[in-house]
Amino acid sequence: MLTFIFALWLSVFQVDSTESAKLQRLIQERDQLHSQWKASESKKTGIFGNRTKKDMIETNDWLERILLKDNQIMDELRMQGSIEKVTISQEKEDYKSITMKLERDVQILKRALSEKEAEVEKKISDRRTFEWTTLIFFLSTAFLAWRVYRSKRASF
Repeated sequence: MLTFIFALWLSVFQVDSTESAKLQRLIQERDQLHSQWKASESKKTGIFGNRTKKDMIETNDWLERILLKDNQIMDELRMQGSIEKVTISQEKEDYKSITMKLERDVQILKRALSEKEAEVEKKISDRRTFEWTTLIFFLSTAFLAWRVYRSKRASF
């Protein structure tokens, strides 16, 4: 029953293969201790097939070993949980720094984009000025040519 609970607990904490291998080894050792306890529990060396004090002491010794092994398993699970917490917090800090860097890059790109848009607006404004100047020059030249043509035609 306890083995099932530990196996379930292990499946909840999906750990690395090395950590999992150590935990699996501890669980197998606990299973062996449990089977040895069962064997000592069924041992009856007393008169008329009864259990003796020595049999009960041996059974209690196996129970103590099982409890020690359970404590080792719990310590291992706690250590793995703390390792996972540290790993998760490190990943969180890594993602946080990456996010901050990307936000800074976005701000730089936004600033560069606004500068380029300002340059484009200035060039469009300069181009409009050039277009208007060219139009005025063309119209004044056309008007002057028309006046010269008219004055030449009137003198003939």
